[in-house]
Amino acid sequence: MTNASQDSTSITYASAGVDTEAGDRAVELMKEAVKATHGPSVIGGFGGFAGLYDVSRLLTYKKPYLATSTDGVGTKVAIAQAMDIHDTIGFDLVGMVVDDIVVVGAEPLFMTDYIATGKVVPERVADIVRGIAAACKVAGTALVGGETAEHPGLLAPDEYDVAGACTGVVEADLLLGPERVRAGDVIIGMASSGLHSNGYSLVRRVINHAGWALERQVSELGRTLGEELLEPTRVYAADCLDLTRYLPVTQEQAVHGFSHVTGGGLAANLARVLPQGLIATVDRSTWSLPAIFNLVSQLGNVPLADLERTLNLGVGMVAVVSADAADAAVERLNSRGVPSWVMGTVAAEASDSIKTGSDYTQGAKGVDGGAVRLVGNYAS
Repeated sequence: MTNASQDSTSITYASAGVDTEAGDRAVELMKEAVKATHGPSVIGGFGGFAGLYDVSRLLTYKKPYLATSTDGVGTKVAIAQAMDIHDTIGFDLVGMVVDDIVVVGAEPLFMTDYIATGKVVPERVADIVRGIAAACKVAGTALVGGETAEHPGLLAPDEYDVAGACTGVVEADLLLGPERVRAGDVIIGMASSGLHSNGYSLVRRVINHAGWALERQVSELGRTLGEELLEPTRVYAADCLDLTRYLPVTQEQAVHGFSHVTGGGLAANLARVLPQGLIATVDRSTWSLPAIFNLVSQLGNVPLADLERTLNLGVGMVAVVSADAADAAVERLNSRGVPSWVMGTVAAEASDSIKTGSDYTQGAKGVDGGAVRLVGNYAS
C-alpha cells in the first residue's frame, strides 16, 4: 500500500479547497466580539459544540411562549462583496431576525449564525461576525453560537451567504397580534435607515440597467451609491420592547401590535397583523420618500405599485396602539432616536367598500387577515 503522507499525488482536505487553519484563525479574530454579547445567562462561554442558555428566569413566567425566527440577508451580500466591506451586513441579518420576533411582543434571548463561503478569509469572516455581534448588542440578545462552512466549487472564493436564527420569549397574556387590534387604534410609522435588506434584486437590476457604478457620487444621496446601498438595517427590537413597557398600563395594553416591514412592503405586512373585518387607512402624505427610493423609481421607471409591493419606502416598523397612547408612543420613540409619526388609523371595514386596486391589500403571505388602504400622495 502506498504511504499517502509521502505521495506527492495525495489528495488532502487543503488541496480540496478547505483550510481548517484559516477557520481557526477566523474564530480567534471574532471571539472577543461574540463574548461581548454574553451575559450571565450564557453557559459555557465560547467555542462549545452547542450554545447553552440558562432559562431559569422563565420559571417566574406564568405561561411562557417561545418565539423563533430565521432569515438571511438576501442579495445585499453582493453589494458587500463588491465593495469589500463586511462589518455592516451583520446588522441586516440581525434586524431581519430579531425584529420578526418582537412583532409578537417577544424578547429575543439568543441567536446563532451561519456563514457559507467559497474560501475562508479569516479577516473577512471575523468582520461579518463582529457586525452580527454588534447588532446583537443593540438588540439586547446573546450570540451563543454559529458555524462557518467553506464550500469550494459551490461558491466562488470571494462569495458568501449568511443566515441566522433567534429564539425569544413572551408571557402568554402579553402576546401581541391581530386579536388585540381594535377599531379606533392608531398606526405609527418608524423610519427605516434606507433600503434595509429587501428588494435588492429589483434595486440591483435597476442600477445595472442604468449603468451606474457603486463608486458613483450621487448628490441626492450625499454619498456614493455603494455607501447608500450598504447602509445597515435599523434594528428596532429594543425600542419596540421599551415601548410596550413604557406606555401607561390601563385595562388593556396600549400597544396592540407591531408589523415588521420587509418583503412585500408596508401594506402587505401591516395586513398580516390586522383581524378580518378591520381596515387600516395609511396616509402617504404623512412622510416623504427618502432619496434612494425616488432614485430607484426614476432610474428604472418602476411603477409605484411595484415599489410599494417590494420596498419599505422609508418605513421599517409599524406600531398599532390605542388612540389615547399615540402621542406618548411617538414622543417616546423619537426620544430614543427612532423618527416616528402617526400615519393612519384602524376602522371597521364597510361592506360596500371598494376592495380592488393597487392601493388596497387584504391578507398576505398566507394570512387571511384585515385590509390596508393607502391614500394620498407622498409628501414632497
